Amino acid sequence: MYQTCKPASLVFFYLMLIGCQPKTPDQIKSTIEKEFSKTEGVFAIAFKDLQNGNTVFVNEDSVFHAASTMKVPVMIEIFKQAKGRKFLLTDSIEIKNEFKSIVDSSVYSLHREDDSDTSIYEHIGERRTVYSLTYDMIIISSNLATNMMIELVGATNAQQTMRDLGTKTMQVLRGVEDGKAYEAGLNNSTTAYDLMVIFEKMAKGEVVDSTASAEMIKILLDQKFNDIIPAKLPPDVKVAHKTGWITGVHHDGGIVFLPDGRKYVLVLLSKNLKDEKAGVDMMARVSKAIHDKMQ
Repeated sequence: MYQTCKPASLVFFYLMLIGCQPKTPDQIKSTIEKEFSKTEGVFAIAFKDLQNGNTVFVNEDSVFHAASTMKVPVMIEIFKQAKGRKFLLTDSIEIKNEFKSIVDSSVYSLHREDDSDTSIYEHIGERRTVYSLTYDMIIISSNLATNMMIELVGATNAQQTMRDLGTKTMQVLRGVEDGKAYEAGLNNSTTAYDLMVIFEKMAKGEVVDSTASAEMIKILLDQKFNDIIPAKLPPDVKVAHKTGWITGVHHDGGIVFLPDGRKYVLVLLSKNLKDEKAGVDMMARVSKAIHDKMQ
């Protein structure tokens, strides 16, 4: 006999997802949409259980400014070109802070106060390995490292690789803080569905190859910004993920590894947030509810 559920705010939300009675994907989707509606903003989710293929989608094809989630396609292109021997991950390059706008090739620089990685600016002129810069680009979302890596591999190449992996609308156009490109509306963009596609293939060892996929997952597991997908999960659940944020926008997407060996992909995107803290907390609650549904 099923329990009788009482609609008591968040408790009701969790119970709807995890166990008063069996729920279909459509019912789960409806419940998540109701939770999204409680916070002012626009939200999207793409979830896929990698054991049985079950999915939950809300606004999965809606286009969002990619923010720093675009650094995952850049990392993939780095590993792809390294496999093709265009360079080695152990090669070193000089740290610099001059880049060319994609609009007119005019030079622009980044500012440490706008970067989550401030220490790198103290080492301009020194050399670091491609791997080290890639690692910092992902785990502390270093913008300076990102622009150097985009210059190394080419945004156009990363874009094509995303299409080859099966993304539909993801755009990888430029580096960070290209003001002229921003004013011209030339921004990196993504959908929840497209991010799900690349994380699913990475989880299956199909991005570049199984070795490269495992190495990229290892980097993603070291992510230092953990306020959305992992925030409310038990400590024995591991998440290989990448966040992204700009004003009014907070994203997180990646692969969730459960202690029993099961895994799933979850992507949560947001924009037009009026209360960013409330939006982040709500998405963390959705992540927790999805996790609890898997139990």
